[in-house]
Amino acid sequence: MESNARMVRLVVWSGLFLVILAICFAFFQEQRTSTSISVSPDSKKPEGLPVISKLSDFSLTNQLSEPIGLDDFSGKIWFADIVFTRCGGPCPAMTKKMAELQSYYENNQNVAFVTLTTDPEFDTPEIMKRFAIKHGAKNQNWDFLTGKKTDIVRLAADEMKLTVMDKPQNQQVSPEDLFIHSSYFVVMDKQGRLRGALESLEEGWKEKAIGIATELLKE
Repeated sequence: MESNARMVRLVVWSGLFLVILAICFAFFQEQRTSTSISVSPDSKKPEGLPVISKLSDFSLTNQLSEPIGLDDFSGKIWFADIVFTRCGGPCPAMTKKMAELQSYYENNQNVAFVTLTTDPEFDTPEIMKRFAIKHGAKNQNWDFLTGKKTDIVRLAADEMKLTVMDKPQNQQVSPEDLFIHSSYFVVMDKQGRLRGALESLEEGWKEKAIGIATELLKE
């Protein structure tokens, strides 16, 4: 009888040991799997801003009648937009907002600004200069660019991904309602690549602009 009882206790304890061993094995397997998932390259979030496009060289003229090309922005991050001086819509507001950014970065020579015109036949360097002064822009690090319309359209629409087109005459609501264009600011990096865009007329635009610039300046 005692021998049988001993055998039963042995079987029970052996079974209990195996159950505990199985639980421990399952626990360590789960911990190992969790660790491998957390360090898996596929699970990491992508870092940095995407490269949207690479600008090709261009030759335009600024408000001081100086020739300006892509090399003039080498090593700088720069904001760009497109307006026209006869604009009765968002252009003055956009230019004043860009002037806010210029003031914010006035002591940083690694940040520059560009404003293109959709109306180069009217917007001569002298007219662009008067427009810049009127809306608080400073010549330092901010180029108001005019030139051949085909060159501007290629740079603005094809490479900066900004909307720019002549407005059909039957849709114009005033003599100054000449063009359809983006109210976006776009941001280029130190290699002349388009890396970001933001709607300049939306709330929080300035914080978004500074956030993009801050990230690009760290690269």
